Amino acid sequence: MLMTITACLLLLAAAGIPAAAVEMHGVYEASFTSSRAYENPSLDVGAAVEFVSPSGKRASADAFWDGGGVWRVRFSPTETGDWRWTSECTDPANSGLHGRSGSFECKPYRGSNPLRVHGPLKLSATGRHMAHMDGTPFFWLADTAWNGVLKAKPDDWNKYLSTRRKQGFTAAQFVATHWVALDKDSHGETAFTGKEDIRINPEFYKRLDAKVAAMNEHGLVAAPVMLWAIWRTEPGQALSEKDAIRLCRYLVARWGAYNVVWILGGDGSYLGKYAPRWKNIGRGVFGDAPARPVTMHPGSRQWTGGDFRAEKWFSFIGYQSGHNDSEEAVKWLVEGPPATEWSTRPARPIVNMEPNYEEITSPQTGTHFDALAVRKAMYRSLLVSPTAGATYGHHGVWSWAETWEVPLNHDKFGKARPWYEAVNSEGSQSVKHLAQLFGSIRWWTLRPDREMVQNQPSTALQFIASARSEDGSLAMVYLPESGEVELDASKLKPGARMRWFDPAAGTYTSAGELGAGTLKLTASGKGDRVLVVGE
Repeated sequence: MLMTITACLLLLAAAGIPAAAVEMHGVYEASFTSSRAYENPSLDVGAAVEFVSPSGKRASADAFWDGGGVWRVRFSPTETGDWRWTSECTDPANSGLHGRSGSFECKPYRGSNPLRVHGPLKLSATGRHMAHMDGTPFFWLADTAWNGVLKAKPDDWNKYLSTRRKQGFTAAQFVATHWVALDKDSHGETAFTGKEDIRINPEFYKRLDAKVAAMNEHGLVAAPVMLWAIWRTEPGQALSEKDAIRLCRYLVARWGAYNVVWILGGDGSYLGKYAPRWKNIGRGVFGDAPARPVTMHPGSRQWTGGDFRAEKWFSFIGYQSGHNDSEEAVKWLVEGPPATEWSTRPARPIVNMEPNYEEITSPQTGTHFDALAVRKAMYRSLLVSPTAGATYGHHGVWSWAETWEVPLNHDKFGKARPWYEAVNSEGSQSVKHLAQLFGSIRWWTLRPDREMVQNQPSTALQFIASARSEDGSLAMVYLPESGEVELDASKLKPGARMRWFDPAAGTYTSAGELGAGTLKLTASGKGDRVLVVGE
């Protein structure tokens, strides 16, 4: 259907007839047929299209090779009215790619999809969280479906997306090439071939396009890892800077019109001697002003804030607290860079993009993580830095297990439950409750305040995370175990209502009204609790 619509748009434009309309923040696509043949098309020639808005603003989008002699361009309009476009090719003698022109009409969007209503993502005015184009705060609540786009059957993928959206998820992280946990797709193909001057495989990506589009259609931001980098054989390490840049620019051309957040590197080492390479790749792919937010997904307990915060293409700090519940690991989260470096300028959102996964077995401690362990990591991540969002993961979902199985090259993490069972796990329900809780408050006003808790335990494993708004009208305190907490109430507005929230059940009980001085409260029952003050 997509190719038919595209062909119609081009025929109408060529005939001088107004093209079919595209809705605001939707995706317009046009295709071209190259008049010349090239040995390695994505390497030997390039094409770009300049779009002119109804108000006269100009924007450019690279076209991408889609196999044979076919090239395509995708673009998301940000104004209603009539748009015009003109193509330009690095080979001016190619009449199929150079000097083509057309138009389309952009109409208002009338639906309820938040990504279409509010527009693509950007940094907020404070720089502490992400927001939509119209300024509406965006709460990052992602799932790690690393293999999902690569492995899932179309119907299964839509069932998964529908479930995750109902649970309150707002994004999904996935891998955009072959990698250590999936060395080829179901057709036996890889994202590219060769080791130098690689040949990109459009057929690999044609099978992914509809799944990426479906994420946005279900109201989820697509967050592809462009270059997984933990092993030397994976794209992030194996490719030269030149080839890495070309592959990533291809992905930007192919999917950049969708509501995406780019994760340049996945699970790699980006600091010290490795930093110049990744900075060069980032600059080569995105320049100084990326159209969509960009971050890195580093290996466990690595902090990219120091090396990359000042990079103009780098939008927010993603980190990985990892699959480890030792005192040392938890201390890194609650006392290390996420908790201590958030005030460094320039301000950037801070997001834990891979805490411990539900039902994964920790190679370090042997712990088989349950829903409580997942909640501890997520709530602490949300409160030790200015609240911007957090990511969840399940062993059966990230690997997209079809049966009880050990994921490829991940023997030490144990067997994974089938994805269709895992998607409704106890931890997933905890995330649903978390989404409802944060959706009911002005979460974007929260800032860490560890001194607000007067009886902080001596061990990181029992750390009580706390945050409040600057005016004291809102506060949140997370207790990993029910019991007593002492608060410095002078930091909060007197008379505010207080509620205990059970993050496992999603229920509230009253805790009275806020008094003055040092306040002692006791959370009854078993399990973790959240104290909500105000609102």
